[in-house]
Amino acid sequence: MTPLRFHIARLLRDEAALARLSVPQGNLLAALTGRNVALIGNARSLAETSHGAEIDAADLVIRINRAPMPSARSHGSRTDWLALAVRLSGQDRARISPDRILWMSHKRKRLDWQSATSAGFYLHPLADYRALKDRLAAPPTTGAMMIDLLMRSDLARLTLYGFDFFASQSLSGHRSAGQVPHDFSAEAGWVADLARRDGRLVLSDPPARAGG
Repeated sequence: MTPLRFHIARLLRDEAALARLSVPQGNLLAALTGRNVALIGNARSLAETSHGAEIDAADLVIRINRAPMPSARSHGSRTDWLALAVRLSGQDRARISPDRILWMSHKRKRLDWQSATSAGFYLHPLADYRALKDRLAAPPTTGAMMIDLLMRSDLARLTLYGFDFFASQSLSGHRSAGQVPHDFSAEAGWVADLARRDGRLVLSDPPARAGG
């Protein structure tokens, strides 16, 4: 696909054309088989921990959006996959330097050419986004979409770091829970239920209260 055709497909919401740029979901999930995965959220509370070495010891480290990493002590330094719902600046792209980009947002007009043509690029299906939105009765966060996706695989373990469901707000911005379109209480309850039903899912620092 040429850049011009990409921009036309994005403008016209030609999902079939954009999907041809993506690795198949089955291939992505197969790459997770037997692996210990660390999914790093952007809660401010993570900066107060010493999880960095544990994060970097995972078989696969996945970060979200602009992936703030204030210190290696708390956040580690590796990024294998980056789950995106925002456009990256050139500075952030160089800093994070992921091996694979996963475009999780349903907002295709935000998708940029550099990400869409990067090695191993993955485009999350709109049907999956809508199914999780219906389950939560609210637009899901990028983190929730990743948990939903990863837990469909045969991974050995998924450990969540920096997920306190907005109790400490986000390192990525200054908005309050009321200023974002997500239902953090619903997501906290859904994740807690998943963890009860499937022992592969572990929260490194369980939130003191659901929905914070």
